[in-house]
Amino acid sequence: MSARTRVAIVGAGAWGQQHARVFSGRPDVEVVAVVGRTAGRAHARAAELSTRAYTDIAEMLDREHPDLVSVCLPNEEHFAPTLQLIRAGVALLVEKPLVFDLIQADTLLREADARHLFFAINFNHRYAKPVQLAASAVSRGELGRLTFATWRFGGERGDGAHPYRNLIETQCHGFDMLEHLCGPIDSVMAQASDDAGHGHLTMAIALHFASGPVGSLVGTYESSYAYPRSHALELNGTTGRVLIEDTVRRFTQNHTGSETSAVWEAGYFNDVDRQFHQTFDRHIDALLTALRAGRRPPIPARAGQRALQLATAAIRSSETGRRVLTTAASATEE
Repeated sequence: MSARTRVAIVGAGAWGQQHARVFSGRPDVEVVAVVGRTAGRAHARAAELSTRAYTDIAEMLDREHPDLVSVCLPNEEHFAPTLQLIRAGVALLVEKPLVFDLIQADTLLREADARHLFFAINFNHRYAKPVQLAASAVSRGELGRLTFATWRFGGERGDGAHPYRNLIETQCHGFDMLEHLCGPIDSVMAQASDDAGHGHLTMAIALHFASGPVGSLVGTYESSYAYPRSHALELNGTTGRVLIEDTVRRFTQNHTGSETSAVWEAGYFNDVDRQFHQTFDRHIDALLTALRAGRRPPIPARAGQRALQLATAAIRSSETGRRVLTTAASATEE
């Protein structure tokens, strides 16, 4: 690998712009190509970055030989381009969700493992300052034995056709975050709403963790990201609790019996920790360090497969009215 990491971006849409911002702003990265689904959008984004535009992945790989390809296509169009890139043997960062189908997820992981590929997914919420503070509090035992965890996240409905798209493409952050902080979820019991006929866009899920705590996940596309506390995450233990509001906005820690709270909020000049999109920058810091050192990704794509396993179990529970057991390999009804 050269002194500057050669990165190609596959996707010229809105979130692709964030990929372009992050990589093009780094002195240790050269953005060598943008691949778009249409020539106009690809050329427009490439011109912004003073790089080359393509509409064909194979042609781009043949000419540019990138060290890393960053994939940020529409949510339901991830599988075929990702499989093509894996079979080309290139290191990958892919956007969440990994895919919408477990067979497809298994195929991607199996093909990547066979090639010993660097294969990462962008669960950037893990890099929010409040989340890192919560992880530290848990690891130091400051909450005691965890008793329950709750996640709530609601916003507006976007494009997409899958009836459970909110659960798979957005609440995957919730599944990943809850297991990141609390350990494996071993069963789910879910209810979903389709009152407006646009799909099961609102869901409430009861969770049980393998280590003993219980929890809940509530997600919807029938709310608004403009509302205060559109996102909240609470971890409660026998000796304390933490509360995260709007991912990057505020972290509060309490100790049992104390009426005094310890609160973190970004200071006046701390734009880095205040801005949600900067969590992606910090993920890329860790990702590029791992890539250059020949280590595994800080968040491997297998985390995306796991989030999809949990979402699939929740769908099955909602449709059968039964609790579904979840393991790393499968989900079975109890």
